Amino acid sequence: MQDSSTYYYNQLNKQQQRAYHAMKSGLQSLATSFQVPRLDGRELSDIYFLLRLDCPEIFYSVKFTYKYYKDSENVELFPEYIFEKNKIKDHQQAMASRVKKLARAAEGMSEKEKELYIHDFICQNVRYDKLKKAYSHEIIGPLGQGVGVCEGIAKTVKILCDALGIWCIIAISDNNPEKNIKYRHAWNVIRIGGKYYHLDATFDNSLGKDDIIRYDYVNLSDSQIFRDHEAVIWKVPFCDDHDNFYYKEKKLSFTKMEDVRKRAAQAVKKGKTLIFHWRGGYLTRDVLNEMLQIFKEEAEKKEKHMRLSLNWPQAVLQLSFVEQLPETEVEMQEANEGEQIESEVTEQ
Repeated sequence: MQDSSTYYYNQLNKQQQRAYHAMKSGLQSLATSFQVPRLDGRELSDIYFLLRLDCPEIFYSVKFTYKYYKDSENVELFPEYIFEKNKIKDHQQAMASRVKKLARAAEGMSEKEKELYIHDFICQNVRYDKLKKAYSHEIIGPLGQGVGVCEGIAKTVKILCDALGIWCIIAISDNNPEKNIKYRHAWNVIRIGGKYYHLDATFDNSLGKDDIIRYDYVNLSDSQIFRDHEAVIWKVPFCDDHDNFYYKEKKLSFTKMEDVRKRAAQAVKKGKTLIFHWRGGYLTRDVLNEMLQIFKEEAEKKEKHMRLSLNWPQAVLQLSFVEQLPETEVEMQEANEGEQIESEVTEQ
C-alpha cells in the first residue's frame, strides 16, 4: 500500500524525484541555497509545492528564486523563509509538541473516531483568516495561531492523521473563472476501513454556527464531493464508497417524507436542532417546498416558527424551531471557500 507521506513524490518521474529529494534535504537543513537538477521554472514550482503537500512539517518556506548556469546540469535554488532561521527551530519544536499533545488525546480511538476528533478540532478551534497571512497557508496558522485558510487546514488535518497512523493526503482543485471560483481549493482524501473518502474540514468549518458542528463533507464519494468542488489538478485515489458518509452512517440520511416529518416532530418537541441529509432523489424545489410545508405544520403544533439553513449541493438541511418569527425562514448556505495556493518562483 502506497505511503501517504510520499504520495505525490511517487507521481513524479526520476529527474523530478531527484529535484524533490534535493529540495527536501535543502529545506530540512535550512540551507541558504542548494542545487537541484535543471528543470524549467514551472516544473520546479510544482515539485516545491507537491513536496510541501507530502510533508506539511516543512511550513517555513513557500517560495524560492533560482539561477541557471551555462552548461550546467543543475540550477541553484534559493528558498525564501517566512521566519528567521533561529525562529524556525523554535516553531518546529512548538509544532511538534502541539501535534504530539493533540495525538496523545486520541490514542485508543478507532479510525473513525480519530477522523472525527481531527475534524472537530478544526471546526472548534480554527477560524478562517480573511487577511490570508503567509502562515495561514501552513500548519503553523491553525496549530499555532488558531487561524487558517483551506491549504493550512488541509495540511493540519494531514499532519494530525500522520501522527495518528491514518492514511491521508491533500487534494487540490483548480480555479474556474466561469463559475467565479478565483482560486485553488485544498481538502483531504483519507482512508478509513481500507476505503478512500473525501474530507473537507474547511467547508464544514464555514457552515457551522452557534457551536454547531456540521459534517456535510465527512467521508464523501467522488460523485458527492464534485457537486461543489472543481476537478483535482493532481491525481487522487478513486473514492466510490457511499456507505460511510457521516449522515448516512448516523441514520440521518432520509429517503421518505414520513421520516422527515417524524424527525421534525421530535426536534420541535425536544427543542433541538435537526441536521439531516436528503437521499430520496434530487432535492428539487418541489421536494423542498413539500418539506417546508411539513416543517411549518410541525412548528405550528407547538406554536413555534421554523428556521432552515440549506446546503443545496450536498442536500443537507439544518432545521431549528424558534419562538419569534425569524427575518429569514430559509437561508441558502454556500460553502465555497478557496484561495491562491501556488508556490511562487522567480528566475534570477
